Amino acid sequence: MTARGTSSAIPTPPAPAGGVVPSRRTSRRKRYSPLSRGDRLILALMVGIPTLLVVVFILVPTIASIILSFTSWNGIGGLDAIKFIGLKNYSDLATIYKPFWPAISHNVIWLLFFLGIATPLGMFLAVLLDKNIRGTRIYQSALYMPVVLSLAIVGFIWILIYAPEQGLLNNLIGRTEQGNQISWLGDPDINLWAVLVAASWRQVGYVMVLYLAGLKAVDPALREAAAIDGASETQAFFRVVFPVMRPINIVILVITVIESLRAFDLAFIINKGLNGLELLSTLVTNNIIGETSRIGFGSAIAVVLLMVSVGPIIFYLVRALREENE
Repeated sequence: MTARGTSSAIPTPPAPAGGVVPSRRTSRRKRYSPLSRGDRLILALMVGIPTLLVVVFILVPTIASIILSFTSWNGIGGLDAIKFIGLKNYSDLATIYKPFWPAISHNVIWLLFFLGIATPLGMFLAVLLDKNIRGTRIYQSALYMPVVLSLAIVGFIWILIYAPEQGLLNNLIGRTEQGNQISWLGDPDINLWAVLVAASWRQVGYVMVLYLAGLKAVDPALREAAAIDGASETQAFFRVVFPVMRPINIVILVITVIESLRAFDLAFIINKGLNGLELLSTLVTNNIIGETSRIGFGSAIAVVLLMVSVGPIIFYLVRALREENE
């Protein structure tokens, strides 16, 4: 017992050899030691190199295109040859340049064709392959094969299919009533639809894989509960499974919009984006590296394409951030 008013002495641990007592701050530094110099170097390279590539190959050309869109530069000469003309390139696009509005309508048709035909067909194939039928891996590989191929190879394949004389399609369908072979890629009234079929051949496999991944992630208990409630397989899909795949639907919608806007390879390989295959992307190329180089005018078209493409990306990011905060 200690006397009232006095406190009991708290024993202190013995001092280590040397008489130095380690502080809590020192122990924390040893426990949470910072990265070593080699780790910091590796981390800096992993972050710095991709950032440098994005800045050099994406950010700088984008800013340069925006600046050049207000000039009449044709690519010849140095900085002295660049003349700023304000919004003249943009006004010429809307009034004088005839291929501009057909190109916009073709991009819109491209988008509607993807949304109305390619996307539902890819979803239908995903539902069929999700049933684990015999040989489903083979079917998945065969349907996904066009996605692995480059669009240039896809274009050459369909050029052979659409060839007027020895093409597969003309040999199957035959001749017209006048006895002529159908010019699938030369007729401006039908060549856009022929190219859309070729583009959908690739797009269907892409959409199928995305939807198939979404279907694999759906809880089987939801389908079982819908079947117990008396819902048919079709009703269970559209009322239970499809709403659950809302994130996949948003991703596919954004990807489809971007793919329809950046469509270039097939149209340029077939006839350089001319004669009924005008697209915004082909107009940019034809004006910048065509026979008459108009870098300022082509940059204005590229800026229009950039502004239209940024819209769906911003929409997706806003939705993703809003759902994450909820």
